[in-house]
Amino acid sequence: MSRVKVTIRCNNCGEKFILRGRRDKGKVDTGFKQCLCNNVEDFEVEELAL
Repeated sequence: MSRVKVTIRCNNCGEKFILRGRRDKGKVDTGFKQCLCNNVEDFEVEELAL
């Protein structure tokens, strides 16, 4: 498992979240569920290794 910095931007309202997560088996887990505008699907996700 490796640590990554994840930037999540909501495509509905434009809210931006910067989180730390772990890469495990090709998938990143940050615990992020939904945006403040109740959006749960439409996001732009960017990863950077720490």
